[in-house]
Amino acid sequence: RYDPAKDFEPIGIAAGTPILVVSKKDFPATDLKSFIAVLKERGDKVNEAHAGIASVSHTTCTMFLGMIGAKATRVAYRGTGPALNDLVAGQVDFGCDQIVNLVPQINAGTIKAYAIATPERSPALPNVPTTKEAGLPDYQVSAWNAVFAPKNTPKDVVAKLNDALSKALDDEATRKRLLDLGGVLPEKAERSGEWLGSFVASEV
Repeated sequence: RYDPAKDFEPIGIAAGTPILVVSKKDFPATDLKSFIAVLKERGDKVNEAHAGIASVSHTTCTMFLGMIGAKATRVAYRGTGPALNDLVAGQVDFGCDQIVNLVPQINAGTIKAYAIATPERSPALPNVPTTKEAGLPDYQVSAWNAVFAPKNTPKDVVAKLNDALSKALDDEATRKRLLDLGGVLPEKAERSGEWLGSFVASEV
């Protein structure tokens, strides 16, 4: 057992990863409103794929289903890869997942994206509307990745690691790769360990 706000030394945030609502490519809905209507009508006859209990895809779809007042048959996989493979193959109907896992499939047309759960559209998927544009403005959720060290790591070590992370985020090749996948990179003021510590507390 551990306390995420107290039992680590925060080094810095790496990237945010917005959540999208997606379905298999031939699901009978053209936009988020019609997708929600199908879910409400068919209920547990619709299968939702997720990467396992308490995963990002599971928790964000739990939030989504609760907001729209619908049910689905929830299918747990051993990770995002298997879940996404079956979604692409049409073996399951829909899911909620991080943008970094979905951009290639959406751009290839192998899955369908209904909305991104952020205030603004993503440059990586400019044709995908926000949940506000699509009619579900309160569904705002993103995951994030950050770097931590064990509690009581010396301050000079934490500072060196933070500096290395910041330099990596300034590297053009690294930035391009993360942005192409739809990652949201932190501003300079959001790169300190102190900022990350406060952010973790607010997220909890």
